[in-house]
Amino acid sequence: MVYRFRVILDNDTEEDIFRDLEIRETDTLEDLHNIITQSFGFDGTEMASFYLSNDLWEQGEEISLFDLSEDASARLMNETSLDSVVHEAQTKLIYVYDFLSMWTFFVELAEIVDETEGHDYPNLMFVQGQVPENAPEKLFESDKNDDFDEFEDGLDVDDYDGLDFDENWN
Repeated sequence: MVYRFRVILDNDTEEDIFRDLEIRETDTLEDLHNIITQSFGFDGTEMASFYLSNDLWEQGEEISLFDLSEDASARLMNETSLDSVVHEAQTKLIYVYDFLSMWTFFVELAEIVDETEGHDYPNLMFVQGQVPENAPEKLFESDKNDDFDEFEDGLDVDDYDGLDFDENWN
């Protein structure tokens, strides 16, 4: 079977920038990494990772290009087949290329089709939009939680007799 993916650049411009790709279900995430970098015009030499994602595009387990962990326990792209992480129930991945620039892409399985005889895979099917010269800037903000006040602990700091020295010793 062949997986058809839409790979969308996460940017804040008015123009949609995406690529539609075909790749065999038995190919690896490294093969998908290679076709993504080529189709968006990157040289493919920077560090990259895929992240499993849910329907809300929340980042899950990391599958990296290289294992940089101390205990060599990271899941690697070249050891992970597409059909082991993407299927009808799990259709979304987040792909990050070049951790200094943080090029971020939403990768979604659009459909699964039969392989066409005589067709080469992976295959770039469609191109929409031009990749900007620089990666879109990322804002890292926490969610606002109006219910939390770090100074609301019920203690009166002016009431020294009410403070138990042994209980509040750091």
